[in-house]
Amino acid sequence: MELRHRTVSEIMRREFVSLEATDRVDFADQIMRLGRIRHLPVVSEGRLVGIVSNRDLLSASLSKVLEFTRERRTAFLSTVDVREVMTTDVQTVPPETSLEEAARLMLRHKIGCLVVKGPDGSPLGLVTESDLLREAYLPGEAL
Repeated sequence: MELRHRTVSEIMRREFVSLEATDRVDFADQIMRLGRIRHLPVVSEGRLVGIVSNRDLLSASLSKVLEFTRERRTAFLSTVDVREVMTTDVQTVPPETSLEEAARLMLRHKIGCLVVKGPDGSPLGLVTESDLLREAYLPGEAL
């Protein structure tokens, strides 16, 4: 089957880390750094309520403007809840969305991740720009 007609359910990451809105931003930062990931869905009672990206964390930290040391930055981020920095207008798609449409949505909204959502509102998986590139140019290769 031609790549553009395949669905996000075929390539989405089914195992992913999520956050609660009450988690602290320093915790999100640690997860992203350790896992080398750029997007964390935020859930409440199993339903998607937002997403935090590494861009959101950078904006929250103000580290460049205030020239925080790593310790001061971590201390500052430990005072901020994820709900204060997360994006609530999350771009989501159902599992049957084509890879072509997923790519169009990411380009149109200038985002690097789509959350694949089930009918009950729970996140089923994530599709990132890296997943689309891997599937287009290195199909079958693991991370």
